Amino acid sequence: MTHSRPVVRELLDRHGLAPRRDLGQNFVADPNTVRRIAALAGVGPDDRVIEIGAGLGSLTLALAETGARVLAVEVDRGVVPVLRDVVGHLDRVEVVEADATTLDWTGLLGAGCDHRPTWVLVANLPYNVATPLVCDVLDDVPAVARLLVMVQREVAERFVAGPGSRQYGAVSVKIAHWATARIVGDVPAAVFVPRPNVESALVEIVRRAPDDPVAVSGATIDHEALFGLVRQAFGQRRKMLRRSLAGVVSPEQFAAADVAPDARPEALDLAAWYRLTRVVAR
Repeated sequence: MTHSRPVVRELLDRHGLAPRRDLGQNFVADPNTVRRIAALAGVGPDDRVIEIGAGLGSLTLALAETGARVLAVEVDRGVVPVLRDVVGHLDRVEVVEADATTLDWTGLLGAGCDHRPTWVLVANLPYNVATPLVCDVLDDVPAVARLLVMVQREVAERFVAGPGSRQYGAVSVKIAHWATARIVGDVPAAVFVPRPNVESALVEIVRRAPDDPVAVSGATIDHEALFGLVRQAFGQRRKMLRRSLAGVVSPEQFAAADVAPDARPEALDLAAWYRLTRVVAR
């Protein structure tokens, strides 16, 4: 049984807890919403899920209902005992008290943390954690094959943005390099306790298979060089590339990469960033 709004409030009151602003805590208090998230995660028996920010366990219960094995990670030491009480009767759920931003992924995922993507990450992420966590997982945790993250709508739009859009930026390029991303649903503010001042969205991020054409093309790319170039360009996104990348990319290199030096960074698709990186890294 997942948590309704009265249950969430009762749990908080009984344990003398309140949502912490410093952790961006907004607890989901709607059984239909958490079951929809679990369904969109596409997990079932024998699947392995790592849930970041498990909170009071409402989504944890919905994920467990699918038959998946769940590692529920929670940083708030005041909430962790409540979470353990909520899911303690479930042998396929393990609660881990840890900060996801400094998580020892290899130690936690064990033998699964290799180059065989076998885990699904599901999370309700606060604004200040969402972007760095998603980027770190894509960069450093190849065992995670898919992510389903609930984030503020504006963050979701940046995750899935394509060239030419106002939302397209450095994080959009990084995600596109590693994965495909799409918004799969909206989550109204009314389902949270406390109610946030923003709307949320669900983003599905699927790591590219080794034989994906983009993965093949990007396999020979120096990732640090690529992301460094992208960060520098988008750091001055209103400037033309010949200005924002001055001293890094010469006119001859722009020509060799077939990239217009008077373009702005949001005009370049992933293939163009690859060409520019290869030329600069020679």
